[in-house]
Amino acid sequence: METKYCLWELWRPLSNSSWKEKNIVFIGFMGAGKTTIGKLVAQKLYRDFIDIDEEIEKEYKMPIPQIFAEIGEKAFRAKEKEFIQRLCDYKLKIISVGGGAFLQEEIRNVCLSSCIVFYLDITWDAWKNRLGLIVDSRPVLHGKSMEEIEELFYKRQEIYKNNFHSTIEISHQDMEELAESIVESLKLTWELHETK
Repeated sequence: METKYCLWELWRPLSNSSWKEKNIVFIGFMGAGKTTIGKLVAQKLYRDFIDIDEEIEKEYKMPIPQIFAEIGEKAFRAKEKEFIQRLCDYKLKIISVGGGAFLQEEIRNVCLSSCIVFYLDITWDAWKNRLGLIVDSRPVLHGKSMEEIEELFYKRQEIYKNNFHSTIEISHQDMEELAESIVESLKLTWELHETK
């Protein structure tokens, strides 16, 4: 299994609260698997799972494409920031944030300072195969050519790869195996930090 993470050698310091109590946040491009892996990790750790996009849909009582169309992306991003900042005050949550969330500096800062952030890294070629499954529910993709989508993909990758604690390559991996590996690495990290 090809993974790239070593939580006990984090280059970005976290706040001083207990490592075991920290929220775990999954970031990455839309359709990368944040919700799927997040739910699996939450089950294995007996934690609540929260999908920020789903919470926003509940708040507005409409799907995200309709939110974008009727209320606008600006209002969506403001609500996204509000939810994430509030959730970062809690503990023991598994959180999946939307693909565009980390475009906002305030969101990056609060997640990186108070949570453990996993970046799900997928290659462009692997992601393209998922496009047909997700395009209808992702309004930022509507009306874009493949060249424009590819440009958006790499532009966001630049943000993700500079703002995480641990990264996982998921292009050809089994989600169940990845979730188990994440849990094992977290447990090892917690043990190491307890002994310090």
